[in-house]
Amino acid sequence: MSGPTSKGHLNPGDAGVAFDRFELGPGLGELVRHVWVVHWNLPAGETRPQRVLSYPAFNVVVQREGAVLAGPDPRVSVTELRGSGWGVGVLFRPAAGPLLATRPPRELVGKIEPFPDAPTARITTLLERGGSRHDLVAALRHWLGPLAASVDESGMLVNRVARAAERDRDVVRASDLADRAGVGLRTLERLTREFIGVTPKWLIECRRLQEAATRLHAHPSTALSPLAAELGYADYAHFARRYTAIVGESPRATARAAGGG
Repeated sequence: MSGPTSKGHLNPGDAGVAFDRFELGPGLGELVRHVWVVHWNLPAGETRPQRVLSYPAFNVVVQREGAVLAGPDPRVSVTELRGSGWGVGVLFRPAAGPLLATRPPRELVGKIEPFPDAPTARITTLLERGGSRHDLVAALRHWLGPLAASVDESGMLVNRVARAAERDRDVVRASDLADRAGVGLRTLERLTREFIGVTPKWLIECRRLQEAATRLHAHPSTALSPLAAELGYADYAHFARRYTAIVGESPRATARAAGGG
């Protein structure tokens, strides 16, 4: 069975880099979106830049050196992989923000801090001694099960808002999200700041730009003006400005890099 897909990773499929994504099963769906595992083994002197436009939520990333908590980042981040190694990440739902962070989530947007609460030693043992996915799932469920019980009604509401922003193409304004949630716009803004640290508007734009970038990477001949219209931008110029500001290159540059000429 194939695992969950991700539009956050903008250049999947690099030679020498293997990704696996999977869910953790019943009882954790309001806390965790999915787990991702990466292994890489690269020739000496070569690097593989991994470009990610993260979902508007927190990640905990474990490597042998330790674990970190990564806040939502409204810009594309680039990690250069060298040599060989591995990483295990837990992509959380928005509800998890206040349960993970030691300070308000808005203070962690675009930032990374150490996260000593992860079972780093156990995960390292499994990854470096050939443990199975089943064993890794068991270790993560043991860690995260008690935390999942702390997700409250407000957290579940923010999760529903994020799902609507991601899945509903008719949602193009923050007021649309407020209507879907059945709350006022100011209440929605307070909740997203409290749980994620970002605005409702970013929930919508993140989805649109993730889709644009992954589409152009996979299908570099995609016509750009129709894509902008499909994603709800007023015109190509507006789309190109926002794309360039967030991704760090123009849509045409992404298409060229992917083989679009």
